[in-house]
Amino acid sequence: MDLAGKNIVVTGAAGGIGAALAQKFHAVGAKVAVADIDSARIHKVVDNLNSLRPNSAVAIASDISSEKGNVDLITNARSELGSIDLFFANAGIGAGALLENTDETTWQKVMNVNFHAHRWAAKHLLEEWLDRGDGYFCSTASAAGLLSQIGSATYSVSKHSAVAFAEWLSITYGDRGLKVSCLCPQGVNTDMLNPPAGTEGLDTRGLDAVKASGNVLEPSDVAEITFQHITQEKFLILPHPEVATYEERKVADRDRWISGMQRLQSRIING
Repeated sequence: MDLAGKNIVVTGAAGGIGAALAQKFHAVGAKVAVADIDSARIHKVVDNLNSLRPNSAVAIASDISSEKGNVDLITNARSELGSIDLFFANAGIGAGALLENTDETTWQKVMNVNFHAHRWAAKHLLEEWLDRGDGYFCSTASAAGLLSQIGSATYSVSKHSAVAFAEWLSITYGDRGLKVSCLCPQGVNTDMLNPPAGTEGLDTRGLDAVKASGNVLEPSDVAEITFQHITQEKFLILPHPEVATYEERKVADRDRWISGMQRLQSRIING
């Protein structure tokens, strides 16, 4: 897809990967709706974009952890942009730890943001896209959605769900004009990988494992790689090429791969 002149929505765009995606799409000529629950930060992102090209970006404060929040976001984006050509479900959270230490409220919150928000958004975008035979749905999952996350059960399960949903969406509607891409990065220099001091309810073993597994990229690097894949309409976006190798090893011998993950977890726990 050529993104010049397209109308694009990016969620979770107050910072990190989301802000970098919005900036990249804007730089190649798209009009961008920058969405996030953090209203103050998205207005800063939008003010910067509009200083570069007036009236080319809008801020939409939104909470996508419910179906209504997604409907409101899509309705407001259509009102501001006229239509939506590409929707990037990028918002995500990291919370929860071991199964015995994670309450149901945390499970529901993580699943809502990391997975259900994708299906809610797609559900309310599909009619417009299928009617015209063209539309692009992108989602940010994680390497944890292809492999697994040490530590946080909620993160691992929700990201696996995100990958599975993106695959299903492409299989089911690909012959009717819907294009789908799924971004699965490993370590990226964001607040999620480097949470502020005092962050509660997060099992940092998973973060330590990510940092030990490969290079930590900048959000702008991820945005550039993502842009290149979207222009080629590729489904799976792997900014860290080693993830493909890890996945191949997992599929080739799952027992051996699980043993290796157990050893990695032991090294992290025991130092």
